[in-house]
Amino acid sequence: MFRCKVFQGLHIWKSVVLKRKQVSRRLFTMVDSQYYLPNDIGISSLDCREAFRLLSAKEQLYAHYLSRSAWYGGLAVLLQTSPESASIYVLLQRLFRNQPPGQLESVATAAGLSPEEYQAFLVYAAGLYANMGNYKSFGDTKFIPNLPKEKLKALVWQSQAYQDSPSEMEALWDSCSTLLFSLEDKQKQLALGDKGVTAYFSGNCCLEDAELAQRFLDSKNLSAYNTRLFKKKSEGKACYEVRLASAVEKDCAVEGEGQTMCGQYDFENCVFTVSRGDYAPLMKKVSESLEKAKDHAANENQRRMLEEYARSFTYGSIDAHKEGSRFWIKDKGPIVESYIGFIESYRDPFGSRGEFEGFVAVVNKAMSERFAKLVNSAEVLLPELPWPKEFEKDRFLLPDFTSLDVLTFSGSGIPAGINIPNYDDIRQSEGFKNVSLGNVLAVAYATQKDKLTFLDDNDKDLYIKWKGPSFEVQVGLHELLGHGSGKLFVKDDQGTLNFEQDNVRNPETGEKITSWYNGSETWDSKFSTISCSYEECRAECVGLYLCLNKQVLSIFGHEGNDSEEVVYINWLNMVRAGLLGLEFYTPESKSWRQAHMQARFVILRVLLEAGEGLVTLTECTGKDGRPDVLITLDRSKVNTVGKAAIGRFLCKLQVIKSTADVEGGRALYDGYSAVSDSGSHNFLRLRETVLLRKEARKMFVQANTRVKGNSVELLEYEGSAAGLILSFNQRFPEDAEEVEAQLLQLTEKDAHHWC
Repeated sequence: MFRCKVFQGLHIWKSVVLKRKQVSRRLFTMVDSQYYLPNDIGISSLDCREAFRLLSAKEQLYAHYLSRSAWYGGLAVLLQTSPESASIYVLLQRLFRNQPPGQLESVATAAGLSPEEYQAFLVYAAGLYANMGNYKSFGDTKFIPNLPKEKLKALVWQSQAYQDSPSEMEALWDSCSTLLFSLEDKQKQLALGDKGVTAYFSGNCCLEDAELAQRFLDSKNLSAYNTRLFKKKSEGKACYEVRLASAVEKDCAVEGEGQTMCGQYDFENCVFTVSRGDYAPLMKKVSESLEKAKDHAANENQRRMLEEYARSFTYGSIDAHKEGSRFWIKDKGPIVESYIGFIESYRDPFGSRGEFEGFVAVVNKAMSERFAKLVNSAEVLLPELPWPKEFEKDRFLLPDFTSLDVLTFSGSGIPAGINIPNYDDIRQSEGFKNVSLGNVLAVAYATQKDKLTFLDDNDKDLYIKWKGPSFEVQVGLHELLGHGSGKLFVKDDQGTLNFEQDNVRNPETGEKITSWYNGSETWDSKFSTISCSYEECRAECVGLYLCLNKQVLSIFGHEGNDSEEVVYINWLNMVRAGLLGLEFYTPESKSWRQAHMQARFVILRVLLEAGEGLVTLTECTGKDGRPDVLITLDRSKVNTVGKAAIGRFLCKLQVIKSTADVEGGRALYDGYSAVSDSGSHNFLRLRETVLLRKEARKMFVQANTRVKGNSVELLEYEGSAAGLILSFNQRFPEDAEEVEAQLLQLTEKDAHHWC
């Protein structure tokens, strides 16, 4: 009964899809390789066996239930990414639940797929799971199966899932197959309005709507982190729904909540309705698992933290999540570390709404000792940064900084390091934590010499030897002293400034400070579309600047010639990353699709601008006869020309951020982000060379956990597309079909917003 209701809804979604303009026909072989994943893409398992084994039974149960919570919440990312992602996910789950990859292969052969085409299908499925949607988490580009649509349909039709439930599988296929393969211009990337696809906003929203909504949210002191925005017209007036993620679906105040912001408001000649219930069944499961984890918490801070997180996901309260984050900061040095919520805003085209993520990890004590030494040196190192002391926090709150082996990381991708929470008011006055994900670093950045691009042979050898150690230093500095540094000038609601206006001068102009953040304004809300990339650029510059410090290098065990090699490769890697960043620029819309890579390109521009032969990019012809580029970094000038250039730029970045100078920030950052064919370097032509020689980003296979009696069992999988698929197919053993039905219901509910 329940299932039939869901699939009736899919017919409505099917009609929505069929209303879309059909994709222009073209030969499949002409599809740009940018839009599919290669069959030889790197896929690695995240090894956490030893770390998990060393946990006590209580700690293992704590980690297990936190992981359950993270995995349930991670499914919301499907609904945050694109209108079709959840339906594709359910289609794949049903295929592989009936027939794992090994068994389905014979069906594929019978359906007419070649071994290469079947592998392409497995890689696509693995990519959908790894990215939690059909857009790359790093770059926001759509990817489609690298095989003809007719052949994939034949495979579905001959599968056991189809034989068992033909009408349901046909409805699923019809609901998503058009968009699954579509490469209309708008659907090639995530963006707002006519520039791309986003599920954070209804299809009729544009930048002006996002700006209006932000003004409304600021006026009500509401955070955008756990919201989506839906627009409609009623009696000629624009009406907006700000929908909060919550298990509770009632818009009135409910028992246990306290005050609610739900309701209808008139604002700037529009009507705003604050509602809740987004991802409701998923948020309910998240909260239930957190309650189970609470029974195995190690201390009162962990228990209070989980209580507040559960309140946040139950009622849609960011204030509760902030309170949970405060207890999380106080939980110093836990054996099992975790964080969960609507965290990073990289994929919101406006830069304010958070994507759901949750991680559970075990502390690596040996590596954490190095980071602890860096933390203890922070107050000595911060004055070395190139801005006046008035632009630094009044007091540096010593945070936890640990190296972790990841057990679970749900969401659209796994970073190398994290600095959280992202709430400005907490970071500025109460503190934060830093983590480096050790088992991610161990496999993510391993490089083969023949796949290294744009370097000469000598630099390739050094790069392979020192990339890991240098990146460890960069991550540590980036997270702790990059994201952890700098003061925001604020005037609170009582009109009090947190700095002495008469005594503080702008080092760029010599004038008094005339701009600041007011009341509920935050870095994200003020700088919106550039906030993520700008902040990543600032943190990367801090890493480059401070890695020149001998004390920092000594903390990480690098002395003498070794320390010089670490510095050289760290700077060389940043220059190369800036060039590689061109892959993530879209010339047609003149927009960037990835915050970190835009940041690294900006740094490349700054270093090229420094001149004096510090960095050179030489276009040439490679050994294969195709266009190539050779990067050269003059190591003798890194400590002089390079340091001075980064220091000047870093000071500008911080002053603009501190003073909330949005206009100045956009002018500076957009200027360095510009990609053109004029000037000393033809970056548009260089982009074509980068695309010609690009390597796909690695994907990770993660373990599952199962409660077995009084203990927890760790289930591991091979590092392959089949292993990644199997790990997801076994992720929800008790309620997979229920969860899939809920995902389809949520998709149906919002289908009309994408017409």
